Amino acid sequence: MKTDSSSTASGYSSNLSIESRLSESDFVPDGDLQKLAWRNAQPVEFDHDWAGKERYPRAATRVASLWTPAHVYFAFWCKHSGLNIFSGENPEIEKNGLWDRDVVEVFINPQPSRIQHYYEFEVAPNNLWVDLEIDLNNQPFNDMTWDSGFSHATRIGDNLWTCEVRIPVAALCGEGKLLRPENEWRVNFYRADGEGDNAVRRLLAWSPTRSPKPNFHVPSSFGFLRFVR
Repeated sequence: MKTDSSSTASGYSSNLSIESRLSESDFVPDGDLQKLAWRNAQPVEFDHDWAGKERYPRAATRVASLWTPAHVYFAFWCKHSGLNIFSGENPEIEKNGLWDRDVVEVFINPQPSRIQHYYEFEVAPNNLWVDLEIDLNNQPFNDMTWDSGFSHATRIGDNLWTCEVRIPVAALCGEGKLLRPENEWRVNFYRADGEGDNAVRRLLAWSPTRSPKPNFHVPSSFGFLRFVR
């Protein structure tokens, strides 16, 4: 599972990186990001749009990551001034079109040499969710029948909502595969916030896609996810 860390040689344009710190043990997400497990994590923060131009401090977003041999974890802290969510939906069933409301998203590529193939995870403030396998060489490119078995939980406060995600390594890399500290993947984090269509909503990206129109599916813009002790 060791991968090439070179950026330009591999077709990637971003050198942004986030460290995923080793967790002492696995845990079940509950949305509480004040727990001991997250105290040594190293968050990254972003408040700019997908193009890296417009800034939205009131929607500032922090992300941190942890790992164990069997799972990779992500935590989101999301400032908000009101929520735009689907109501009356069954949280046990994944929600197609979740990206049309407020949501956090992780796009993750455990095989960076396959630049067009990656996985997408989304969670809304009220814990609705969707996971997809993406292959931009296919039509359609997003496969909703894929099921990662990931766990997630959220909590909503007056000006902040939080999200905690746990993804099985086996779902991303195959049965029997385990993470090691020398592993290095590609990743990007996104946030959709606010009312209206994509022309007026706040569409944030940790590593900007630089696309002329809002587009999160630009895998060449993914940054590094580095697993450390």
